[in-house]
Amino acid sequence: MPDRHGGTAVTVRGVLGRHDFRQLWIGDGISRLGSTVSMLALPLVALNALEAGAGEVGLLTVFESLAYLLVGLPAGAWVDRLPRRAVLLAADLGRAALLGSVPAAWMLDVLTLAQLYGVALGVGILSIFHGAAYQSYVPTLVGKEQLVEANARLEASNAVANWAGPGAGGLLVQWLSAPFAVVLDALSFVASAAFIGRIRAREARTPVSTDRRLGREIREGLRFVVGHPVLRGITMSTAILSLFGSMSGSMVIVLLSTDVGLSAGSIGLVFGAAGAAGLAGAALAPKVTARLGQGPALVTAVAVSALLGLVTPTVREGWLVWCFAVSNSLGIACAVVYRIIQVSFRQRLCPPELRGRVNGTVRFLVWGMMPIGGAVGTGLGAACSPRTALWVAACGALTAVLPLLLAGLPRMRALPDDRNDRPAADAPEAAAA
Repeated sequence: MPDRHGGTAVTVRGVLGRHDFRQLWIGDGISRLGSTVSMLALPLVALNALEAGAGEVGLLTVFESLAYLLVGLPAGAWVDRLPRRAVLLAADLGRAALLGSVPAAWMLDVLTLAQLYGVALGVGILSIFHGAAYQSYVPTLVGKEQLVEANARLEASNAVANWAGPGAGGLLVQWLSAPFAVVLDALSFVASAAFIGRIRAREARTPVSTDRRLGREIREGLRFVVGHPVLRGITMSTAILSLFGSMSGSMVIVLLSTDVGLSAGSIGLVFGAAGAAGLAGAALAPKVTARLGQGPALVTAVAVSALLGLVTPTVREGWLVWCFAVSNSLGIACAVVYRIIQVSFRQRLCPPELRGRVNGTVRFLVWGMMPIGGAVGTGLGAACSPRTALWVAACGALTAVLPLLLAGLPRMRALPDDRNDRPAADAPEAAAA
């Protein structure tokens, strides 16, 4: 019998028994796999087809991440004004058109770096809208009781894409050339749109305020995030991890390639193992949450991940490479567990009419740290050494646990489900008052 969240809830298959969520999950998995191809193919288009230099290629990442600072906050407000399914469809088809323009321009011999930068920025902007709508739409399809399982399934797809995608992308670039490999990413977004178009559920219309000023709506999202002590602590912790993780990410491949002397294939194997560990983390997240409780599981995941990060700057030739591979893989598994729990908490906590703004605010605060961290890491690496930059990043990441401790998460087996709920740790104090 169909349930109110779409499809027939088949207990054996859990959340995948819901028709509508299954369409979102399949479409998301296809587009994520396609995107890992473009992560490799677009820079190679610039290098090989346009003979760009290293700095010009690096600007592709800058333009894509710049989108978070440009539209991160207003995107959430706009998403709350529109049907989320329509936003997802428009974002998928828009990204398909932008990416499809690259091989088309190359075939006509009119492709330029300016076009690649425009495509990177446009894809980044549409991805922000897609991400805000996507995380806001999942609770509509599954309900609060299955959010952890749903997000675990989605993270598992992401882990598979990160595991298999880079290797497959490299082979496709070799077989088809970089511009034609980008076509596959464009087609993956068309396929994603086709599956999202099969979703039957429609969101309930919420009362529309007569005061629809964009600035006011953005402030509502900011107030919700900053005003809730648990959500504020989790967002601060995630932003710290994003900042120092980007610092590390900008230099770790440089260190492995130049100082340690690993080949491109060996580096790919190291990070491929991390992708497999992410899949394990997605599978374990519901069990870890049930055993430790939501708050302690978040604190444990951040603390263990940060401590494992201290291994990265010590990597050298020989057995230390294997130590890095193991520690990096375990750290990724912890990061996936953390991400599943905190996203599920935010989806349960936030009222439907604010989900777009809250998700947009969190993404602005968290992902906006990425270009800053990348720039700082690159600067430290150039001024001192890649190893120095990695030490600063590893030590800085240890501070990510502090906002969680200050918010009292170690004592919260169950995080609040409602914006008006007081954290469990404050209950005795409230009763005494």
